Amino acid sequence: MNLELFAPEACDNILPCDGSVQDYGLILDVDQAEAYFQYFLQHLAWQHDEVILHGQYFKTDRKVVWYGDEHYQYHYSGMAKQAHIWHPYLLKLKYQVEQITGHQFNSCLANLYENGHQAVGWHSDDEPSLISPKSETLIASLSLGATRKFRFKHKYKDSKADLLLHSGQLIVMRGQTQQYWKHAIAKSTKIIEPRINLTFRYFYPASE
Repeated sequence: MNLELFAPEACDNILPCDGSVQDYGLILDVDQAEAYFQYFLQHLAWQHDEVILHGQYFKTDRKVVWYGDEHYQYHYSGMAKQAHIWHPYLLKLKYQVEQITGHQFNSCLANLYENGHQAVGWHSDDEPSLISPKSETLIASLSLGATRKFRFKHKYKDSKADLLLHSGQLIVMRGQTQQYWKHAIAKSTKIIEPRINLTFRYFYPASE
């Protein structure tokens, strides 16, 4: 597994303004990250994502699956997603992420990018079900597998930020990040290996 010679260093905030994205660096060693990656690749209930964009239905190449404390329904891009009850190894990782970040999560949206041709365009995770009573959103994102470029661009200013996400690396998007910033996973024809992204979230069912 290529860490490109140097492991990523932790950073309190990679954004220049109007939000917080904390990079915790690698929270799993190479062997742990590879073991989780291979297991989740084979055992999570992956399905092609379904979205409605500009009134049209699309089924994406990228696969997803959602897990949670209950059989929640989560709505985004015009579609409803039904949560599975936690997989034991996913739950173990959730507890580890909660210890590191000091925050609790009750759901996880997992994404599978099978190669560099699969990506996700500019968007914000600003659904009402993810916004706390304090009008903040917190999402912890753990990467496994191939290194991919994660990009941010401000909605109202000419500000951008990019970082490479390595296997075992954890970042946390906090505060007003979703209100002011969009993010995306860039395509790359050079990447032929898969990547799994685990996004731990707190879901507020009462807001549905």
